[in-house]
Amino acid sequence: MMERAVTGVVIDAAHGGEDLGNTGNGIVEKDTSLKISQYMYRRLQELGIPVALVRDSDETISNEERIRRILAPYGGESNVIVISNHVNAGGADGAEIVYALRNNNALANKIAQELELAGQNVTKVYQRRLPSDTSKDYYFIHRDTGSTQPVLIEYGYVDSNQDDKEQLKNNYDRYAEAVVKAIATYIGKSYVPELDENSYVVKSGDSLWSIANRYGITVDQLKSANGLTSNLLQVGQVLTIPKQSTEPPSESNNIYTVKVGDSLWSIANQYGTTVSILKQLNGLSSDSLSIGQKLYLPIQDDGEDSVDATYIVKSGDSLYTIAMKFNTTVNDLMALNHLKTSLLSIGQVLKIPDGSMGSIYIVKSGDSLWSIANRYGTTVASIKQKNELTSDNLSIGQILYI
Repeated sequence: MMERAVTGVVIDAAHGGEDLGNTGNGIVEKDTSLKISQYMYRRLQELGIPVALVRDSDETISNEERIRRILAPYGGESNVIVISNHVNAGGADGAEIVYALRNNNALANKIAQELELAGQNVTKVYQRRLPSDTSKDYYFIHRDTGSTQPVLIEYGYVDSNQDDKEQLKNNYDRYAEAVVKAIATYIGKSYVPELDENSYVVKSGDSLWSIANRYGITVDQLKSANGLTSNLLQVGQVLTIPKQSTEPPSESNNIYTVKVGDSLWSIANQYGTTVSILKQLNGLSSDSLSIGQKLYLPIQDDGEDSVDATYIVKSGDSLYTIAMKFNTTVNDLMALNHLKTSLLSIGQVLKIPDGSMGSIYIVKSGDSLWSIANRYGTTVASIKQKNELTSDNLSIGQILYI
């Protein structure tokens, strides 16, 4: 790994004192930015990276004084990194990263990559120009800091329309660690993650399934605890292992725990479904099962060809996009599914409020999109759009939303 010559890192906790910054949903920007900055300061010290903190308490600082403190420890040369920590407002969702006009996007992109691995979606990495003079940066933290490499990070929205609110409250340290890792990697310093008894470092050959199996938890629990939206892992990635309750888990009547001697065929036969449906509901790519594995079962009703109104979470889904898709609300989805947070995991089964989803049809031998569309008085194009199909091919057991 090539090492970049860096004199030091300056951590700026935005706002402070009388300047609250953005506020909402129990989040105050000046406090969150300070907690993130203090965490980074401690961790960079532990890694042996020279670091200075602009403020370590709740004090009011003018822009001029902030710039003076940024430049005081290491000067204003290009071998100084400046990280300015913020939280956003405006009703959107996700992190934003702004780098100076004088710099390339290498450090900013590395920070974005690590934040995404830590479970936060990044909406954009960009530069912003001053409207009155487009040759200058919009933010003074970029404009007035000499030749340094300043990066302004908005970690999420206090008034998010999705899950930033809970992430800013519960995951700020995880995101701060992600930026620490990005800085260490960028300058070519050895990175050692901060571990506790509930942490695990991903090794070559690991998968979510193998890690979950090792700790006696489910893949869904592991993904939820780490804010993961896909099954992809990276060697060296640090995962939080959720603590297990001493109380026996309460399971709904559509979750089955695999026992000795079980197979997908025997479970499907027992519950009046098919192997194809079980594999689709649970995101399985093979017929292999493990003892203790949790399987979602389709909820049956009295209809000959339908299952209860449920939706299987896919990559990129959020409660907001699902609510929009089925003409309902996030609050109704959370209430119906007894959700305490808006975190979702791929393969999770959500109940949809009555009247929102329409019909669900399970493909049988001899079916075609044309015959199904004709049966329900709709069109092939409508079914393909509703189910995001790119071809007319169907498979037996496939679930279609009508």
